[in-house]
Amino acid sequence: MADEYKRPIYREILNRVKEKRRFIQVLAGPRQAGKTTLARQVMNACGLPVHYASADEPTLQDRSWLNQQWDIARINITSKKSSGALLIVDEVQKVAGWSETVKRLWDEDTANKTNLKVILLGSSPLLMQQGLTESLAGRFETIPVRHWSFAEMRDCFAMSLEQYIYFGGYPGAVALIKNRQRWMKYILDSLIETTIARDILLMTRVDKPALLRRLFHLGCEYSGQVLSYQKMVGQLQDAGNTTTLAHYLELLRGAGLLTGLEKYSGKTHRKRGSSPKLLCLNTALMTALSGVSYQEAIKDREYWGRLTESAVGAHLANDSAGKGINLYYWLSRNREVDFILESGKNVVAIEVKSGKKEYTLEGMAEFCKHFSVKRQLLIGGHGIAIDEFLSSPVERWIE
Repeated sequence: MADEYKRPIYREILNRVKEKRRFIQVLAGPRQAGKTTLARQVMNACGLPVHYASADEPTLQDRSWLNQQWDIARINITSKKSSGALLIVDEVQKVAGWSETVKRLWDEDTANKTNLKVILLGSSPLLMQQGLTESLAGRFETIPVRHWSFAEMRDCFAMSLEQYIYFGGYPGAVALIKNRQRWMKYILDSLIETTIARDILLMTRVDKPALLRRLFHLGCEYSGQVLSYQKMVGQLQDAGNTTTLAHYLELLRGAGLLTGLEKYSGKTHRKRGSSPKLLCLNTALMTALSGVSYQEAIKDREYWGRLTESAVGAHLANDSAGKGINLYYWLSRNREVDFILESGKNVVAIEVKSGKKEYTLEGMAEFCKHFSVKRQLLIGGHGIAIDEFLSSPVERWIE
């Protein structure tokens, strides 16, 4: 069913391919976010001869392989007497020197007026961005492909809000949710281990791979909580310095696993020096590692509250990507605001409450004393319904 379901982003990709102007379209995002499915859907609808190739092989491909794939796509234009063609290269970041090769081939086509459209797919956004900015400036457009939202999982699989909060937004795992052991093994082996081993350790220099793995597990355990780098060092029982942890956290963010939100202060230099608020970018990562079953999680209100806050945070982090919207948290003297959205001069403060019991919003009141706030939002409790918030684009709340 996921292969037939058209995500909202599908129309944007197809429209760009059909435009007369030529830009390299780059789809970057985590594993199992549906990049390949989107590309194949565009293949079937673009009306052009298409050549698809994947560099996601045990043996890394080289530049000559990329040249061969490009030539096959070029031949499609003449052999099929077409006005143009489409080339799709999956996991392109695994080709050594890919960006320089793409630049040369793209510029050749531009000079020869060869109407070859190109889509590049990659599951390591940090590596993709590095290659793009170094070699392909002015030649590409990036389309972030993020984890599936609640609205997408609901519309495609009839997933309930509670199921989404616990099982997260991995479409490939939906068929397994009635068998928790199989579902958990799929998340651990096919997603977590594959992402860390193939998208981070294989592609990036990591001096302490065991430390990176432990940091990821720690982030899942403390998702939704502020943890200083010094406390992380103590928890991880490692002699590594805080700079190393910050770097590893950035690698995990780039792979779509875990991020560390900075504290909002209104001053850039102070934001960068803050203790991070750890946040899983898909709640399935938390629950698969926790050992807590779906039924147990729903009954444990404290744990369910953490899951709900993480689901809201993941939605904000994933959906704000590429939209010029920054996401932070705020904390002062034990008074906290769960999430802060910032776009230009617009600031929105967000609190998440998963239950309807009595609560206070002292953190929100304190934050508003120090900063100019456009909007204060309460999610859950007596505020905006959680399902409505998770079904809405993030820009709705800040425009």
